[in-house]
Amino acid sequence: MNRPDHFKYVRQGALKTPKRIGIAADHGGYELKEYLAGKLREAGHEVVDFGDGRPKEDDDYPDFIVPLAQAVAAGTVDRGVGICGSGVGASVCANKVAGVRACLIHENFSAHQGVEDDDLNLICFGGLVVGHALAWELVQTFLAAQFTGAERFRRRLAKVADLEKKL
Repeated sequence: MNRPDHFKYVRQGALKTPKRIGIAADHGGYELKEYLAGKLREAGHEVVDFGDGRPKEDDDYPDFIVPLAQAVAAGTVDRGVGICGSGVGASVCANKVAGVRACLIHENFSAHQGVEDDDLNLICFGGLVVGHALAWELVQTFLAAQFTGAERFRRRLAKVADLEKKL
């Protein structure tokens, strides 16, 4: 990871960092969710926890990720963090909600580039895949990044929004 880049994004975006963050996880991401929720609170963010409140082996990620994604789409939270065992299911599920641009992120470049170019508003992790320290660095980078609003990116996002209306 290019640490100077990471810190550049955290420093530049620190004053614009969203303050109301939604978070959700099934049993596979519960431990990471609890860790990240604590770190977010320590950093001064308001955390809206969509569950799971206790890890249960038979819970299903859509039960927690869909309400999170709906809150992101509605703007009741500024950004979201979705976690399941691999992160794949959380990402797939979140992207079924119109207005959500979710991605499975396990490295720094995509954590900021996804926001800057694609207006990523929900980051997904695999709780059984990514470690706590890396996940926290990625969340900080994701929250500090801002959409550039460049015409080519707005044009592409309009095409995605058109797809959501047709499907």
